[in-house]
Amino acid sequence: MRTRRRLSLLLALCAPLVASRAGAEEATKGKPVEVGIDEQLGEQVPLNLTFFDEDGKTVPLKDLLDRPTILALVYFECPGICTPLLNGLTEVLGKLDLKPGVDYQVLTISFDPTETPKMAKGKRQSYVKQLKKPFPESAWHFMTGTQKNIDRITDAVGFRYKRQGEQDFLHAAVLTILSPDGLVARYLYGTSFLPFELQMALAEAAAGRTGKAANRVLLYCFSYDPVGHKYLLSVTRITGLVTLLFAGSFGLWLFLTGRKKTEPGDPRLRRAAPRPSERSD
Repeated sequence: MRTRRRLSLLLALCAPLVASRAGAEEATKGKPVEVGIDEQLGEQVPLNLTFFDEDGKTVPLKDLLDRPTILALVYFECPGICTPLLNGLTEVLGKLDLKPGVDYQVLTISFDPTETPKMAKGKRQSYVKQLKKPFPESAWHFMTGTQKNIDRITDAVGFRYKRQGEQDFLHAAVLTILSPDGLVARYLYGTSFLPFELQMALAEAAAGRTGKAANRVLLYCFSYDPVGHKYLLSVTRITGLVTLLFAGSFGLWLFLTGRKKTEPGDPRLRRAAPRPSERSD
């Protein structure tokens, strides 16, 4: 009976969180993503798009996508999450048991049309130098493009971003894994990546398979408020997480203390011996 009451209390504590989560998902269901990722698994990236390489030469996308490709959409002068994303990518590349330029390649495209091939070249040199193992520069391309082609590549992979002021952008941190045919195979979210996870994603892309991310947690510079059209500190998410952890810990404590009190052999569970006056003649 006590255990049932404790479980009921735990469910009562968690119910508002579940209802809130379900309500939030229902409220946003069917609405277009303004800033974030609208997954396009299995969709084809337009291969007729062209971008500028580090030397300013025009390169068709179809000439690049001949093997599994890690696509990182950033902008080079980003003051926020782009640098942690590229740092995390650099770190995991040094741990892969794959040969760059043969088993896979990396394609970093700036979604800021004002950025130049000279900036791209500087970024490539900087990040290739950070790698702790031999990595041919030809296996990691840093490219720029026109607004038209940027719009088409970001639309194709569901990368939704928004300009903030004159120089900055609101956007998420994600790696998009493309197959050799230019199909969207997988998304890896965040700024740090497990070698096994990335290696499996590349293997799936090589085989032409697609799959949902195991950890679909978007990281933003801040939380984006689609109503106020601005980034805010995510107090609601932090509060919800703390409440959930508290409820879980409290429920576990109730469960464990309840079991401890009702363990076999507990003297309090032994039937009390009848008093002399209560014994039958």
